[in-house]
Amino acid sequence: MDGSHLADFLLAKGYQVFGMERRLSVPNRVNSGHLIANENFKFLPGDLTDQNSLIRALETSKPDEVYNLAAQSFVGVSWDIPETTSDVNAMGTLRMLEAIRQTDPSIKFYQACTSEMFGKMVENPARESTPFYPRSPYGVAKLYAYWITKNYRESHNMFACSGLLFNHESERRGLEFVTRKITDGVARIKLGLEDSISLGNLDSKRDWGYAPDYVEGMWLMLQQDQPEDYVLATGKSYSIREFLDMAFAEVGITDWSSYVKQDPRFYRPAEVDVLCGDASKAHKDLGWKPKTSLPEMVSIMVASDLRRLS
Repeated sequence: MDGSHLADFLLAKGYQVFGMERRLSVPNRVNSGHLIANENFKFLPGDLTDQNSLIRALETSKPDEVYNLAAQSFVGVSWDIPETTSDVNAMGTLRMLEAIRQTDPSIKFYQACTSEMFGKMVENPARESTPFYPRSPYGVAKLYAYWITKNYRESHNMFACSGLLFNHESERRGLEFVTRKITDGVARIKLGLEDSISLGNLDSKRDWGYAPDYVEGMWLMLQQDQPEDYVLATGKSYSIREFLDMAFAEVGITDWSSYVKQDPRFYRPAEVDVLCGDASKAHKDLGWKPKTSLPEMVSIMVASDLRRLS
């Protein structure tokens, strides 16, 4: 999701963009297929678990900026595959930083970190100085990525920074994620293709923004004179119940209780009850603010899924 939106943003600014992709028998280009037609875009093979492939990708592309958005990105699955999650999300970041240090340490580096590092929310809303308390293997692995990025910045004088991004979604979000699961399910119910959606905890609250707004924040971080870490968030949190209200309202359904089933399989072993961020530093230093409200984003996502399924 983020990679395709970021590529769109950078291409519009006149960048030459290289997208790194893992070797798969059938390439997954659901979100990025449209980029191939642009003469300033090219795919390169690479894998965060293979450092030599990262070095080759850097030597081929000779980049000014590297945005590391690659990850095992589904929090729920991280309990099932904690070792893979750690190898990709934590050690993969180290491998990329080390590849940059060896190839060209002047490259500016952006690391995608996450509000899941705050987890239990020692302070609400969370800011850059808030203590971390991750509650999943995913959050723990991303916390290593955050600290190793800071370590390379301070040890090797590299322009390396982390974006502590709170939840951000779009019509390109994977179908396994709760927001897209809801908008896809609502569209299916509206079109008569399904009669219910199965979800976990409906009372979890998240600070949801729109991904295209957030990739601009990533870019702004690398345009500063000095590398620093920034929280990107809306400062407002909504429950999954409220997200359901908005999504079903888009198709004219006000009482969705008979369409939603709660399934214990979708509960987390250690729940994160609420996430909310304070992006004051990004407002002040970067001039960044989210442009798209949650109701606007939900409307975009439901409309996109209705078009796709129709």
